[in-house]
Amino acid sequence: MNDVVQNGAVRELVGRSNRLGSDPRVTNYAGGNTSAKGTATDPVTGEAVELLWVKGSGGDLGTLTEQGLAVLRLDRMRALVDVYPGEEREDEMVAAFDYCLHGKGGAAPSIDTAMHGLVDAPHVDHLHPDAGIAIAAAADGEKLTAEIFGGEVVWVPWRRPGFQLGLDIAAIKAANPQAVGCILGGHGITAWGDTSGEAEERSLDIIRRAEEFIAARAATRDVHPFGAPRPGYEPLPDDERRARAAALAPVIRGLASIDAPQVGHFTDSAAVLEFVARERLVPLAELGTSCPDHFLRTKVKPLVVDVPTSATVEETVAALRAAHTAYRADYAAYYERGAGAARARGEEPPAMRGADPAIVLVPGVGMFSYGRNKQTARVAGEFYVNAINVMRGAETISTYAPIAEHEKFRIEYWALEEAKLQRMPAPKPLATRIALVTGAASGIGKAIATRLAAEGACVVVADLDAEKASAAAAELGSADVAIGVAVDVSSEAAVQAGVREAVLAFGGVDLVVNNAGLSLSRSLFDTTEADWDLQHNVMAKGSFLVSREAARVLVDQGMGGDIVYISSKNSVFAGPNNIAYSATKADQAHQVRLLAAELGEHGIRVNGVNPDGVVRGSGIFASGWGANRAAVYGVPEEKLGEFYAQRTLLKREVLPDNVAAAVFALCTSDFSHTTGLHVPVDAGVAAAFLR
Repeated sequence: MNDVVQNGAVRELVGRSNRLGSDPRVTNYAGGNTSAKGTATDPVTGEAVELLWVKGSGGDLGTLTEQGLAVLRLDRMRALVDVYPGEEREDEMVAAFDYCLHGKGGAAPSIDTAMHGLVDAPHVDHLHPDAGIAIAAAADGEKLTAEIFGGEVVWVPWRRPGFQLGLDIAAIKAANPQAVGCILGGHGITAWGDTSGEAEERSLDIIRRAEEFIAARAATRDVHPFGAPRPGYEPLPDDERRARAAALAPVIRGLASIDAPQVGHFTDSAAVLEFVARERLVPLAELGTSCPDHFLRTKVKPLVVDVPTSATVEETVAALRAAHTAYRADYAAYYERGAGAARARGEEPPAMRGADPAIVLVPGVGMFSYGRNKQTARVAGEFYVNAINVMRGAETISTYAPIAEHEKFRIEYWALEEAKLQRMPAPKPLATRIALVTGAASGIGKAIATRLAAEGACVVVADLDAEKASAAAAELGSADVAIGVAVDVSSEAAVQAGVREAVLAFGGVDLVVNNAGLSLSRSLFDTTEADWDLQHNVMAKGSFLVSREAARVLVDQGMGGDIVYISSKNSVFAGPNNIAYSATKADQAHQVRLLAAELGEHGIRVNGVNPDGVVRGSGIFASGWGANRAAVYGVPEEKLGEFYAQRTLLKREVLPDNVAAAVFALCTSDFSHTTGLHVPVDAGVAAAFLR
């Protein structure tokens, strides 16, 4: 087989992987792996060599590319069978895979590489479909496997992923030549084929038959697998439910961030609301998830706030705090049991990574999930929905029986999992922080939003124009990075709605930038009452409203935070024909000092930035302000930026990015002890020096 055929096999593998990985019925994000075997030319010897292409560690099937494949020499990988030291030294085999790699580059081999290399089939799929795991996690999964599939699909008892599991599956395939795949107890499914298409077809057929079996059993049941609805635990009406979620989210995020700051995600899908409304919520949730891919992202079990929907927010918060205290104690005890068993085996487990929940379930409201970034938080929630589906399926056909606690611990605190975590890149400076920036669809606000996102923050782009806000957010990345919301900062209701959207999108708020503004350059006699009211409503009143609503969230979170005002050189400098604008900027400047004094006890820093002469990219200057200021100073409008630069001490033009840099600096740990400060970003205007 030549390299053209080799490349065809790789293209087929990537295509198959993408199709399987993009269907949530088939597998979850970053779950499962696929492989192909083939022959290529060794560039050193010129001889044919058998290779294994397999999805690498940490990759996602739905987005897999050729670069995400690990490529190994089959002869060397299979020779590891002769030196395999036994299950007690299983972890050593992953390091041994590195000595089997072929060529340069490629992804790191995953723990499931042995399954793919040792099974005698050209193409192998290992997947985590909800229906397949429901059988794998059923108390009588082996009997059900035989009932559903006959001898075509073989049961493999639970074994931790690794080299021994690969040997087990290879032996089972050899002993059952009629088999097209297997159900892995507590784990998922594996299928194989002589062609890529055959492997894919068999994988999908196993899933289809499992789904049909569960559906047929469900049609004959009189009792719901989650029990009867609990009176008083029904889903709240949509608007009331989201309002309750927004009220609870900051408190829950603060509790989920005791050990390390987290970003949040909220889910109120039908599957979640049904689960939290039924009698068996607590006992089933207590059993925890089963598939290793699930509990690595969701922890072994969720925190359940077992209160009826008639409870007030305050009563729910009190129950939440009590449940969180109990959860942390329970998780610490789980860790100590697992760590003690590990030490008895002569192993030293990694330190406990934190005792806070990754999943919080609130009846009538929904599910809150948490992670080191928005994507991780969202995926954790998706995995728990998978776990709900698995529990429903297993309870429909049998009894849900997840793997034992000590096995969960061995997966969660596996040295190989710890090594994977240690390989992750260092977080960016603003990772886990959630920023709300007003007037962020253009000009200075857009530059600030762009800089904060680039430094790792999740960003809420708030602007009067909803379409422009959404477009600006899309430029920053996916909804895991930024969202756009329409906010009229002069309206209390609109500000409250905007903050609520931020909280529901990312779990809370950490960093608020009051940037929305406008200006009308007019003399005292030409300034109307409407001119005065408009500028004060947007900047003075608007900043007050945004700061007040955001501060409520910051205080509820208990995680500190930052509020930054984009004020102006004009807040301290008196110039002609600028009465309304300068007066409202002075109002904003004093708000900084007042709020710094009031919010400091909550660890909230309040600082300001005083720009001047930001002409290029400025929405204010483009709206007519530039022409008016140019007329006041007697220079052409296109030369206004140069004019401002020449009157500064540094002779430099100020750009939106310069303002954004100041905002970023103020929000870093380098300024952890600074509040009530105004930072001039004006290239040096002596008349505006702070005194």
